[in-house]
Amino acid sequence: MKCPTCGEPTKWKDNPDRPFCSERCRMIDLGNWVNETYTVSLPLTDIDESAEQRIESQEEFDA
Repeated sequence: MKCPTCGEPTKWKDNPDRPFCSERCRMIDLGNWVNETYTVSLPLTDIDESAEQRIESQEEFDA
């Protein structure tokens, strides 16, 4: 397996920093999350609208 930060081969067994190759790469990754270089994407708008339509349809059915 390759380190997600630097791409070097990573030792998996007995590696406290896995999936990273070192504490340095692990901390670089953490810093990217803290600095919001990495983000979790938001749901797409059309998915939200579709969910609202299903809820409205269910409410009409239940009435």
